[in-house]
Amino acid sequence: MPPGAATRRPVRGCFVSEQLITAEQSSDEGGHAAEGVTMHGAEEPRGLGAVPRSALFEGRFGRMFRNLPSFPNDRNALIMLGSKLPEALGAADEEDNPKIPAAYTYLGQFIDHDLTFDPVSQLQRFNDPDGLHDFRTPRFDLDSVYGRGPSESPYLYEWADRRFRGVKLLAGRNPASDTDGTPLERQDLPRNEQGRALIGDPRNDENIIVSQLHLAFVKAHDRLVGKIAQRGFAGPALLEETARVLRWHYQWMVVHDFLTRVVGQEMVASIIKGEGTPAGPTVELQFYKWDNDPYMPVEFSVAAYRFGHSMVRPFYDLNRQVTGVPIFITDEPPDPFSHLGGFRRLPVGWTVDWSRFVNIGGSRPQLSRRINTRLAPELFKLPSSIDGARNALAVLNLRRGKALQLPSGQAVAERMGVPRLTAAELGLGRLGLRPDHQADLEAGTPLWFYILKEAEVRNQGLQLGPVGGRIVAEVLIGILQGDPSSYLRMQPTWKPDGTIPAFRAGEFTLGDLLKFATT
Repeated sequence: MPPGAATRRPVRGCFVSEQLITAEQSSDEGGHAAEGVTMHGAEEPRGLGAVPRSALFEGRFGRMFRNLPSFPNDRNALIMLGSKLPEALGAADEEDNPKIPAAYTYLGQFIDHDLTFDPVSQLQRFNDPDGLHDFRTPRFDLDSVYGRGPSESPYLYEWADRRFRGVKLLAGRNPASDTDGTPLERQDLPRNEQGRALIGDPRNDENIIVSQLHLAFVKAHDRLVGKIAQRGFAGPALLEETARVLRWHYQWMVVHDFLTRVVGQEMVASIIKGEGTPAGPTVELQFYKWDNDPYMPVEFSVAAYRFGHSMVRPFYDLNRQVTGVPIFITDEPPDPFSHLGGFRRLPVGWTVDWSRFVNIGGSRPQLSRRINTRLAPELFKLPSSIDGARNALAVLNLRRGKALQLPSGQAVAERMGVPRLTAAELGLGRLGLRPDHQADLEAGTPLWFYILKEAEVRNQGLQLGPVGGRIVAEVLIGILQGDPSSYLRMQPTWKPDGTIPAFRAGEFTLGDLLKFATT
């Protein structure tokens, strides 16, 4: 591979330490590169720790606002701010978002994993640890599901059925009970003898909801194979066409279902213009620009797109029998029936009833939480499989933004020409912070917190505000527009054509996908 070339896809794929950090420890200009890193079952995304400001730099990760300075928030101020953000215990309907069902929280997580999936070998990681030359540009191509294709990821594919060898994907089948005697659900993701999922991206096994969503994509692909085969496709061509059809429906769903819910139709229409015209739409990006290939902006991955953390509910009902289960618990090791944490086989009776997570056939699903500065209490002492020190997720997010030298929320708002939030709107004075910490955070508010507060103040937490919404929408649409194999580039007038049945003709939603995959 020539130097500088980017690899392309194969097939198409409240706990705060009592002791605050001392001044000597908090000098993280240039140090603390791993501040706020969570593992999610895999290594930190390659290249995220090395993102210079130079306008000549291009790699896996980059900066949307290269000329904006970072604000050197006091590290202890960030730690204390992060500790002040749990929603009230027992908070109920007032925190629910009536516009976004609970499944979209985990679709957002799935999308993040798809965009940041890094399929290179361990040797390539060793030779290019910062992802400067040998990297996969972000695309919506379900590589987290398809891996590197049947030749290089054969464990993901069917081989026994001669008709669909190397075409269908494998679902797993558990034994009747786990090694500790826990009774198991028979259908699951494929797993090894220690219960770890054999999938393209191990992060999609972080919790039971996202692992079941991954399984739904596997099942949707396999159902679709039969329909595409009836058109005369076979062998590698059948795999390629099935993957294309599923990808295009998924891409449409990201823009017209997920994105319109989290940023609003008006924001989407300000970027994708002319939809429905004979020539097809055009894409107008104001801030997300690239020279050769799309990259993943740190303002998006470390701040704006982490809005989903505030959407997590404290408890979920998986189905009629399994109800009120928290996503994580503080006990370690936890009882297998007491939490929804992943990296394990699926307990018996725990198959997700998706009609309880998204509208299917007129169901009344659980709702996500509003997008605001209040996070579920269960996220304030993470499992050790995600963070070894078991920190609060909010603290990790704030520390990560400092380590990667993100600009303040006020600086980005000014760059966009958007009115800044006032000190009263930021509400830092209501959190019980030390006066010096409050002053520090008001002078330059961390971008992640600012975006959540903007959604809360400007849109009652129902969707992102103008700064957060613009970053998220431009990056997701820009990545789609920059992919030469996407529907937006190959066939911009394309709409879902009924190959995968939908409730409304010409549309396609997460509910349509899940109904197709599971019924």
